[in-house]
Amino acid sequence: MLGYYILIGLIALVSFAVSSKLKSKFEFYSRVHLRNGMSGAEIAQKMLTDNGIYDVRVISTSGRLTDHYNPADKTVNLSEAVYNQRNAAAAAVAAHEVGHAVQHATAYNMLKLRSNLVPVVNATSGLSQWLVIGGLVLGAASGLGWGYYIALIGLVFMAFATIFSFITLPVEYDASNRALAWLKNKNMLTQQEYAGAEDSLKWAARTYVVAAIGAVASLLYWALQVFGGRSRD
Repeated sequence: MLGYYILIGLIALVSFAVSSKLKSKFEFYSRVHLRNGMSGAEIAQKMLTDNGIYDVRVISTSGRLTDHYNPADKTVNLSEAVYNQRNAAAAAVAAHEVGHAVQHATAYNMLKLRSNLVPVVNATSGLSQWLVIGGLVLGAASGLGWGYYIALIGLVFMAFATIFSFITLPVEYDASNRALAWLKNKNMLTQQEYAGAEDSLKWAARTYVVAAIGAVASLLYWALQVFGGRSRD
């Protein structure tokens, strides 16, 4: 168990470092004001129109870095700062979220796969670790074989979350690529503004990479505990 906490601690430190870097990048590029004077909301609306998407609404949502695309009600949700501000960071985030809307409109396979996994992950992720630990404890305390099978079910649940994390990577990178391509091809930003948008999205993507690494590391650790204990029996 100590090894698990050390592993989680190290991943948490890396995640904190990347998240802190992301926040500092966004703060820096928030000071790079757009020559075209467009707000994040206006950038998002223009990208939707340029891609022939007219059934998606751009709305403002509370919080910071809470931006997301909701395929259920077809809304691009931009945090208040991104929605209203007119800088390179806001342009990057707004275009990225519209990138997801473009994925949805073009039936991008990885987005469909991720969307299909959402209800499964929501139902299983909260139970997975408890089932693994409970199964291991039960098996060790009673010597009953079904403790192993409970832990195995927990591992399967954990695997869904891990798969989801890795499917998220191409979805996020593709949305960023679509955003940057549109910003460049439509000459929406100056060279300096574009460099800021590109750097912002690069660091945002790294948070998903860290999350995926953390998910697979946790899965492998618990798999070793379950199968290692089984082999000793």
